[in-house]
Amino acid sequence: MSTWLSAADPSGRAATASSPPSPRPQSLAFALLGYYVLGHAVAVFTGSYVDVFQRVGVSEQATRSTLQRMARRALLRRYRRGQRVYFGLTPRSVAILEDGRSRVWEVGAVNRGWDGHWTLLGFSMPQSWRRQRHDLRSRLLWGGFGLLHGCLWIAPSAVDVAGLIGDLGLQAHVKVFVARAGKETDIGELIRDAWDLGGLAARYRSFLERWDRPLPLPGAPDDLARQLWLLTEWLQLVRQDPRLPVEHLPEDWPAVRAQQVFHRLHAAYRAQAQALADEVLDTISVRAAEPDNG
Repeated sequence: MSTWLSAADPSGRAATASSPPSPRPQSLAFALLGYYVLGHAVAVFTGSYVDVFQRVGVSEQATRSTLQRMARRALLRRYRRGQRVYFGLTPRSVAILEDGRSRVWEVGAVNRGWDGHWTLLGFSMPQSWRRQRHDLRSRLLWGGFGLLHGCLWIAPSAVDVAGLIGDLGLQAHVKVFVARAGKETDIGELIRDAWDLGGLAARYRSFLERWDRPLPLPGAPDDLARQLWLLTEWLQLVRQDPRLPVEHLPEDWPAVRAQQVFHRLHAAYRAQAQALADEVLDTISVRAAEPDNG
């Protein structure tokens, strides 16, 4: 589950309106696959990936290297038709992309429907289990948990903890509760203690600085490039957002405006981007194709 997070820009550089986005090629690949391949049972020609990624400043060498690396990690499956190589999805990448689709198009970044419940998770394991502790914490952050204190983590609403950490084999070391806060608890203070609101707000403001502007995005040659940049940046944002209840966040919480901007621009780019994708993307059905294991 940490695959997407590892694809984010590790430098933490803030986006600015004067410079084009610079996400990693794997992040761009996930955005392209999630929008144009997920649910269609097709694989895309290598040259099509090269064509699309060159529109956003990624070299042919970097694109081919990324595709091969993702195939080695079971995130893509190779197919061959004649001399052409195509890359399609695997069960692992489908699971990642379905999660992204849900977060973008169904769940959203603004939690207006919080039911007042919290999921609390505590764990106890030997100090020598450094790898297990790291893996557990990574999954909890992925699942929207914040560290309240010590080894007590908390997330808004009920969380499917078994689905989140079940494959780590740590069930005997974890205790999970779903509860409401008492009347004496200041929910706003609790949220500020467990999550870095300043850092999260800064990421949304950076998104707005880049996208909430009257002129087209600098450096983008067409709407397909703009759409791919937009989807990639928004996916990275919502995957790092714990979806805290908006009624307990600052009144000017920037995710509200950022989500509106995302949907407005997506609607503006969609038709022309789809037309360009139909023209550029050479695909084959994977239902009758044999995987190339060479």
